[in-house]
Amino acid sequence: MKIVVIGGSGLIGRQLTSRLSQKGHEAIAASPSSGVNALTGEGLADALTGADVVVDVSNSPSFEDTAVLDFFERSGRNLLAAEGEAGVTHHVALSIVGTDRLEGNGYFRAKVAQERLIRRSGIPFTILRATQFFEFVATIAQASVAGDRLVVPDAEFQPIAAADVAAALADIALAEPRNATIEIAGPDRLPFRDFVARRIAADGDHREVLADSAARYFGAALERGSLVPEHLEAARLGSTRFERWLAGA
Repeated sequence: MKIVVIGGSGLIGRQLTSRLSQKGHEAIAASPSSGVNALTGEGLADALTGADVVVDVSNSPSFEDTAVLDFFERSGRNLLAAEGEAGVTHHVALSIVGTDRLEGNGYFRAKVAQERLIRRSGIPFTILRATQFFEFVATIAQASVAGDRLVVPDAEFQPIAAADVAAALADIALAEPRNATIEIAGPDRLPFRDFVARRIAADGDHREVLADSAARYFGAALERGSLVPEHLEAARLGSTRFERWLAGA
């Protein structure tokens, strides 16, 4: 099976392409560095020739509200049009748990727009919404510094290892389209501050981490359950625990 991974040079894309290749499939890592640019359409037709499945794990180079919306809308339209021309039979996309519950965040609004394009395209699809990656917790910590301590939202958090997300995407790419959204999260659901405190402590940083209901998450207000699966019993859970990941990070 030929599977084209859009954003194949990124964190998830590299791992996904490797997994699919190990399973004996023709996995193509497509990105601007390889001459395939979904934003401009460059190289899409050639890359998608003969493709059975396309997995979109691409990301915007800018998180500014207007730029990120433009990225996901333009790249989404270009990619889906090229897939229609090529006869692709399954479009898989990586999105974010809670993306439709965080209107105050421009990135999440852009992912909603991307999902809308997919559902309206007429191409069989599966959308995987993942919680935040373990690899992203350090960035969250850096954004939470307030003087000599860190202040994070008083919310639940259930991050996941990027490797577990790549494994789930590989399974989905090799299965029949669901024409639906699947959620995946890490095995542990704890307060936001617990994960941030553990992450900085692993670097020898023992500053106090406080939870505040008024603290913002990259500009957006959070409810307690904004970033975790709505129906935990229906969500797929990764197998990697945060402590084990920290030990190998």
